[in-house]
Amino acid sequence: MKAPRRPIHAVSTWVKRQPPKVKAFLAVVAGMTVLVLLRAIVHDHDNLFVAAEAVHAIGISVLIYKLTKEKTCAGISLKSQELTALFLAVRLYCSFVMEYDIHTLLDLATLGTTLWVIFMIRFKLESSYMEDKDNCSVYYVGIPCAALALLIHPSTSHHLINRIFWAFCVYLEAVSVLPQLRVMQNTQIVEPFTAHYVFALGVARFLSCAHWILQVLDSNGHLLVALGHGLWPSMVLISEVVQTFILADFCYYYVKSVFGGQLVLRLPSGVV
Repeated sequence: MKAPRRPIHAVSTWVKRQPPKVKAFLAVVAGMTVLVLLRAIVHDHDNLFVAAEAVHAIGISVLIYKLTKEKTCAGISLKSQELTALFLAVRLYCSFVMEYDIHTLLDLATLGTTLWVIFMIRFKLESSYMEDKDNCSVYYVGIPCAALALLIHPSTSHHLINRIFWAFCVYLEAVSVLPQLRVMQNTQIVEPFTAHYVFALGVARFLSCAHWILQVLDSNGHLLVALGHGLWPSMVLISEVVQTFILADFCYYYVKSVFGGQLVLRLPSGVV
C-alpha cells in the first residue's frame, strides 16, 4: 500500500506538470493574492520597504556566516556582489543629494557589509572562488542599464546627472543578481548557506515590489505623477516586477527543497 503523499509534494508535482503559460498564470495569481493579504495586514506600507531591507540584511548575515565559519566562498558570485555595491553606492549618492531619510541609513549599512563580502572573496578566500563558474560579463549587465538610464529617467526638478544616476541604480538593482544565477546554473547544486542568501534576496525583492505597487494603489496613481511624466514611472514598476520574477523560479525550488527535507538544493537544467 502506497504511503499518502504530503500536500506540498502533491501540489508541487501538479504544478511541475503544467505548461509554462499555466505556471506563469499561477505565479501571477499567487503574487496578487499575497499583495491583497499584505494590503489588508500591513497598514503603513512604508514598513514593507524597511522589511525588504531587513530581509536583505538577514541574507547578507547568512553570507557572512558562511565566509567566516566555513572559510569558503564557493558558489558565491563576486560579480553580483560588485554590481550590488555599485547600485547601492549610486543610490546612496542620490539619497544624500535628493531625499535623505531612513532608507539612506539602511542602504549605508547594506553597502558596508557588501563591501566586506567583496573584500573577503577577493583577498581572504580567493582560493575557493569559482571564477570559471562566475562567467557572466558585468558589461552585458551594466552597459544596457546605463544606456537605458540615459534614455529613460525621471523628469523631476533635480539636476540631469542626478536623475540619470537615479534611473541607473533602479535598472541595475533589477538585474544585479543575474551573475549569481549564472553561477548556480553552471554548478546545478547550491549548498544551504548560498541558497538561504539567494532566497532572502528573492523575498526582499518581492517585498520591495509590493511596497511600490501598494503605494501606487494607495495614492490612486498620484505617486506615478510625482515621479514625473513619460515612460519613467512605468519603468520603475517594470523594474520592480522584473527583479521579483527573475528569482521566482529559484524561490519555488528552494521552498520545495526545504519542505522535502533536502539540505542541498539541486536545480533542474534551465531553471535559472
